Amino acid sequence: MFAETWGTFLLVLVAAGGGVVAELSGGRVTLGMIVVAPGLMVMATIYFMGAVSGAHLNPAVTLAFALRRNFPWKRVPSYIAGQIIGGVGAAVFLRAMFGTVGALGATLPGPGVTSGKALVMEVVLTAGLVNTILGTASGARNIGTNGALAVGGYIALAGLWAAPVSGASMNPVRSFGPDLVRGDLNSTWIYIVGPLLGALIGVGFEWILKGKGTAAGSVVAQGTLGDRESSP
Repeated sequence: MFAETWGTFLLVLVAAGGGVVAELSGGRVTLGMIVVAPGLMVMATIYFMGAVSGAHLNPAVTLAFALRRNFPWKRVPSYIAGQIIGGVGAAVFLRAMFGTVGALGATLPGPGVTSGKALVMEVVLTAGLVNTILGTASGARNIGTNGALAVGGYIALAGLWAAPVSGASMNPVRSFGPDLVRGDLNSTWIYIVGPLLGALIGVGFEWILKGKGTAAGSVVAQGTLGDRESSP
């Protein structure tokens, strides 16, 4: 739970902080920088704590692993609680440092984009993210470096083309944290419903592609630190 809290704090700090610093710096932090940074942070987090908790950092990912039977349902509440604490904590940190500049890095539908279109975009993007995560966790040759690169790369790629449409959140707590702390929850539902629906679709597609979950996927989803320490 601590790993999920700390990892999610870092992810939301970078993801929301990009928008905040872009506003403060007068555009010196570009949109490309803003959307690539979270992908790099997720990549780094998988490397440094993936063996502890699996580095979910996202309630949609935790739900997907549980539905895939790679993760025990009894651990889902504590993971999501840690993720919420980390996401809100990052937003509180940003507000304490910079105020509500740049809408505190909130994810919002782009100009002229309806709530419905933003919702559909979040569903599609999250389905692809979940497929990437589950797919790289399903075989021994794909665990570790390749998984971190694929997941981080997907997050950056999704943001590069879709951020102007929906913000490319793909993560309920990434959006909920800034919205809660800035006191505006009007569009938060998009970024909760969209990623959760996308996770369901992604799990369904993974079942079509590869059938039932594998033991290797369970190792990745739950981390391996405890097993490694208890072995002779």
